Formats: sequence, C-alpha cells, structure tokens
Amino acid sequence: AYPQQRLALMLEDAQVSVLLTSVELAAQLPKHRAKVVCLDADWEKISKQSIDNPINKASTENLAYVIYTSGSTGRPKGVQIPHSAVVNFLSTMRQTPGLTQDNILLSVTTLSFDIAALELYLPLIVGARLIIVSREIASDGIQLSKQLDLHQANVMQATPATWRLLLGAGWQGSKQLKILCGGEALDRSLANQLLERSKQVWNLYGPTETTIWSAVQIVENKNKLEQTDSIVSIGRPIANTQFYVLDQHQHLVPIGVPGELYIGGAGVARGYLNRPELTAEKFIPNPFHKEAGGRLYKTGDLVRLRSDSSIEFLGRIDNQVKLRGFRIELGEIEALLNQYPGVETSVVLIREDEPGSQRLVAYVLPQPNQTLTIPEVRHFLKSKLPNYMVPTAFVTLEVLPLTPNGKVDRKALPAPDQTRPELETTYQPPQNEIEQTIANIWQEVLHVKEVGIYDNFFELGGQSLLLVQVHSKLQKILPRDLSLVEMFQYPTISSLAKYLNQEQNQPAALTKDSYRTEVRTASIKRRREVRQNYRKTT
Repeated sequence: AYPQQRLALMLEDAQVSVLLTSVELAAQLPKHRAKVVCLDADWEKISKQSIDNPINKASTENLAYVIYTSGSTGRPKGVQIPHSAVVNFLSTMRQTPGLTQDNILLSVTTLSFDIAALELYLPLIVGARLIIVSREIASDGIQLSKQLDLHQANVMQATPATWRLLLGAGWQGSKQLKILCGGEALDRSLANQLLERSKQVWNLYGPTETTIWSAVQIVENKNKLEQTDSIVSIGRPIANTQFYVLDQHQHLVPIGVPGELYIGGAGVARGYLNRPELTAEKFIPNPFHKEAGGRLYKTGDLVRLRSDSSIEFLGRIDNQVKLRGFRIELGEIEALLNQYPGVETSVVLIREDEPGSQRLVAYVLPQPNQTLTIPEVRHFLKSKLPNYMVPTAFVTLEVLPLTPNGKVDRKALPAPDQTRPELETTYQPPQNEIEQTIANIWQEVLHVKEVGIYDNFFELGGQSLLLVQVHSKLQKILPRDLSLVEMFQYPTISSLAKYLNQEQNQPAALTKDSYRTEVRTASIKRRREVRQNYRKTT
C-alpha cells in the first residue's frame, strides 16, 4: 500500500537479492534488481528442489531483519536487528508477560509493523495456538470482537487505538483475556476500561531501534478517586536491558527529575543501514558499562524515574510522534511539504481538539504571490508517503507565530476551522433523505459544518476510529446490518447511499426448500427469475 517511490527506496537501500511475493503484488512493485519468487505460482519449481535442510551458518550477530521507520530528513531509515536481539526479546516475553502452549493468541498487527514479531514467533516457539486475522477484520471493531469470541482467544496484543476501536464497537471483554498494549502511551482512562473487561492488562514500551519492546509493566487496578497519573508507567527494562535517564550533558539525573531515556543491552540494534553518520548520532558508546563495544540508543523520549524504579513517560523531546500506533517523524512530512512548488515553509503537528480524536494537521506558508491548491498538495504527499502520514487537515497561513527567541510557537497555531476543507470535488448538497441522514452524522463526527455527497470521508479529516463512530450511529437507524469493511468500500455519501438503496431493493435470499417450492409453483418465465435470484444470493 506504500507509494512506489517509498517501496523503490527500500528495495534499493536494502539491496534485496531475493523477493518473496505473489503474482498480483509483483505486478504492482516498482523496478528492482531482485530475483522474484512468487509463492502462489512457483510451487512446481520449488517442489523440485532439495528437501534437505540447508547448512545454517548464521550466527547470533547476523541480521534477523531490516525494518524501515520514518526519517526526519524526508527519507525512511532501515533499522538493523540481529538474531541475538530477537532471541533475547522472545525469551523474555515468554516469561513476562508470559505465554504457554495453552494460550490462543489472536494476531491483528500488519506484517510491516515490527511488533508483529511477537505475535508470530512467540506462539510458535512455545506451542501455543496462533490465529491470524485479515487487515479488514482487524480494522473493524465489530468483526474483531466476533473473532475474539469465535476462537476463544485468551491473549491479544494491540495498540491503544485498536483497543479503543473494540470498545467503541461495544465489545464487552473476556475475563480469560490477557491484554498486551503498546505502540503509544497508555492513558489511565483506557487502562481502567480494559481492566474491567479482562484478566490482565500489560503496558509495553520500546522503540524499533531496541527490538520491539524494552519494558513491560502489569497495570494495577487503581481506584479512580486515588489515581494520580494520567499515563500508565512504562515499567522496568526487560532482561539484559539497561535504562538510563540522562540530562543534556549525558549525566544521570536524580529520581523525579525529567531527562532523556537512553537504552543499552542485548536489544540495541546494529544501527541504521547505510547511514553511518545518523548511526553515530543516535547510537553512542555506553559510558556506564565497562564492556568494550557497549552502546546506548538515544530514544528522544522524555521520562522521569520514580521512587519505585519504574519509568514515567512524559512525551517527546523532538518532533517524533505516535499516531494510532504508527511512529511518525513530523520532520519527514515537513521536508516533503517544503519541496512542493510554491511552499515557503511548513509545520506539521498532532492536534487533539476533540478528546480522544487525534489528527495530523499541516500549516503551510506559501511563497510570496503564490496561491496553493490544497488538493494538489495532498495528492503530492500521497504519492510519496504512506496514508497514515498524510495530514487530514491543511491550514494556509500568511505568517507563522513565533516565540520570543524566534522559534515557531506551535502552541499558538490555530485549530483548523469547521468549514468544509478545500477538496478536488465540487460541493453538492444531499439530494434525498438517506443522503441527508448520512451527511448529518458526518458533520457531527467530523465537526465539519458542510459536507457534500461526493466528498471523501478521509479527505474531510476522517480516520478509522471516527469511521467506527459513524458506523455505530448508522447501525441504530438502518434496517440492515452494515459492516465497517463496506463503509471503507464506499467512502462518499453518494456511493454509500446508492449501495444501501440497492441492497434494500434486492430480492430476499431463498433457502433450498423455498427455492424448490418457488420453482415448482412458478410459471416458466418466473422460474428463470427465481433461479437467477437463488444463484446471486447463494
């Protein structure tokens, strides 16, 4: 789903020599120099190869994988993770939070996200049962809830955004379920809701550069009147891992004093592929460890050490953010925006003007005497960035607000207004009752005063969590069930209304018995219609 330019960069930068894919996907890939093996078409050739295990010459220091993350310079960077780091991680996770052969784990994470490694490998090495659900089901709270019940899953790992998706769909929980929550900060309000609906809740923390999770913390059930923390502690480091809270001079800070978190130990990556300068900047020699070659990863996370030795997450020092579990360098988006003709400079940030509804907003300062066409700017970014990194709102400014020391005053940037954003489509008001009903719900959820029937939900500022709210409100008034997947397929009011009308006017599905009865009693002409209807519905 990534833009061609980003895929091409990863294939070239990683110097991929063999590419495992399918016929359909291979046709969509950019030009590359790898030998392609299509897993759905090459089995005849594969079956003729030797079935003996190849001689394994891999050592613990060889790479297990390279995974690409957002880069502040506008170019993604490949993180190099050795086998030893992955083995240390899985061995620790096997003990804490713990997994046994009696567990059934429901895997919901996309394969391009490194936390999928826990979901895939951990059940396999302990003999647990692994259930993999599709991306469509994982993004639909109702369908995901059904899968949890159907398979009687007792372990699931997901981001806070996915757990909110489930709760928004009315999920009642399971007292057999162990919840693993990570990818972004876990707030106390969500933690309390999850505790009420599960056996255990674990908060997981870790950057990609230190191999998936570097800290785990079981979440205690605190009385709402007694709680003092709004964000759940990220806990303590896992086995063979060290945390250091340092000031700007890389000196240890006392308990309770904010500082930057540095991570050392077995999980630290080899560095960034083909990026020696960036590697030297972020991976520094460990001054607190006597072992030669020991290094610390500079996380950029602002934390505070508590008196019980746990770590409290306070935010980011730089412009890196987490949105619905995705790690985003705001500087990468800004760098690309500044490349667009007519843009003088730009600022991108995450706003939460409505509680629980975060979104990316881009503030753009045009060059003198230049007029920007926002749909074209949006299209430009879509051609270069994954969808989750494309801002949902754009604000054009004549001047950026500055602090007294001359830096951009991000707190003074205005909230996007509630008028309809500039889109490629021309505004067309609702034409009938069902279109007006959908439009009213969109306006309420998106906080946009005016929406047209040809406007795209996601270009209006929508995202999956907001679509769940729309889905929930529609289900209360529609005479039939509507899946979240169907809503993704029809992202405009016009297309969704037409689909609903079409479905409403479809003949009812026939059972085998009613089909036989209809055929026996119908005229010859009517029999043809009955047979056609039966084939369509079955």
